[in-house]
Order: sequence, then C-alpha cells, then structure tokens
Amino acid sequence: MGANIRRDRSGIWVLRVSGTLHKDELDSAQAECIKTSGPHDDINVLVLVEKDFIGWAGKEVWNDMTFFVRYGDRVAKIAIVGDPKWESRMLMFTGAGFRRAPVKYFPENQLAQAYDWLG
Repeated sequence: MGANIRRDRSGIWVLRVSGTLHKDELDSAQAECIKTSGPHDDINVLVLVEKDFIGWAGKEVWNDMTFFVRYGDRVAKIAIVGDPKWESRMLMFTGAGFRRAPVKYFPENQLAQAYDWLG
C-alpha cells in the first residue's frame, strides 16, 4: 500500500504514504479527494510519511503534471509530517515553491503543530 487518503472530522485530507509509492496509487488518492470535494472547496492536505516509506517506484511517469495543472489551485495548504531524511525530496515532490499553496515540513513529533498550521 503506497497511498491512502481520507478526510478527517476537521475537513483536512490525510494522505498516508508507505512502502513504495506508485503513480497509480497516488493518482487514485488524488482522484478521490477531488471527486468528493466541492468544486469551490479549498483543500488542506496533511501528508503522513510512514516509517516504512522507502520512496517512489522507479520507471513510472512521475513528471505527469496533469493533476497539478488542473487542480493545483484548489489546494490551499500542504503539511508534511515525517522523518527529516525525507524533507527535501518530499518538498520537491509536492512542488513547494512552484504552487500557490504553501507547503511546510514537520518532523514526526510535530503532528499537532502540523494540524494547527493547516488551521
């Protein structure tokens, strides 16, 4: 299981990534989020990088920007929580600095601060 998404009681979308992340799993999670959100809803995302996460599956088309171009402006904020060793790669993967939404990385022991930041 590489990606699993659900909406919590506060309305924040929680995306858990574990093991090896595959493009089709991420695409499915993103589609679920868009399908069940209203067309004008701002979307706040909390990415939880699980302890068993080992990275992205190779030989997949990760440079496909379709979702980012079509729906990127609907994402209001992205908080990522995980081992600091993943910080630079996760920030790059989520497009920090290239999207309207601010993206911030939090160490594993700062889950509450990530929730607070997402507001």
